[in-house]
Amino acid sequence: MFAGPSMAAFLLFVIIPFFYGIYLTMTNWDGIAATKTFVGIQNYIALFHDTEFWGSILLTFKYVIAVVSLTNVIAFLLAVLLTSGIRGESFLRAGFFTPNLIGGIVLGFIWQFIFNRVLTTLPIFPEKSMLGGEISAFWAMVIVQVWKESGYMLLIYIAGLVGVSQDYIEAAKIDGATSSQILTRIRLPLMMQSFTICFFLTLSTTFKVYDLNLSLTEGGPYNSTKMAVMTIIDKAFTYHEYGEGQAEAFAFFIIMLIVALIQLKVTSRKEVEA
Repeated sequence: MFAGPSMAAFLLFVIIPFFYGIYLTMTNWDGIAATKTFVGIQNYIALFHDTEFWGSILLTFKYVIAVVSLTNVIAFLLAVLLTSGIRGESFLRAGFFTPNLIGGIVLGFIWQFIFNRVLTTLPIFPEKSMLGGEISAFWAMVIVQVWKESGYMLLIYIAGLVGVSQDYIEAAKIDGATSSQILTRIRLPLMMQSFTICFFLTLSTTFKVYDLNLSLTEGGPYNSTKMAVMTIIDKAFTYHEYGEGQAEAFAFFIIMLIVALIQLKVTSRKEVEA
């Protein structure tokens, strides 16, 4: 009685569309026509020869590596700072978390204004907007994504740090351990579950980036920031090659699944029980 409605919704809106999507990968449907012609694995063959798609996958991997690394390093360092007893901890935690509440579309337009109108007027920044260069536009996206995600990961790391039993900390202090030794030898091993969660969340969010990509750069300049999801959506809805776009989406899902499973396996091995 309690699980039924949720299970029905999950079945109707996730499981059935998923398998129907797999069927669509074997058709030449354009997303509009009433008829769908079965073409077998032709879309998958075309997928392997689509240089634009694999180029966007490579770019997405670069983006994921940059964002995941910077987000977790910054979030963890801030978490250590905000659990050290400084004044205004609660206010700072709320302030760092606030960017995560802003939707990706709105966030992109806000930062587009900052990059184009605000930073270019400051003497320490070049007159040319970061969004105007192929490399700088990529790093502009990284900056915004890290700014948005760090506050959320910060709360998870804080929960991990404060969740370590004080008995271990006090025992280490009695034995003469320094603050850095307590952090690296006691806190880090006992809060590895927080790292597992944060890495998984940042990986999944960053791989699927679309709204920020659309509103901040629109994939430009010259497709230098066109991530995998934008490429797939353009294929399906702009070029009306829905079957091939669905095949690309399924391939992207498999890639994400493999990366996520590897990440979970690697980080889970380092978890220890108190």
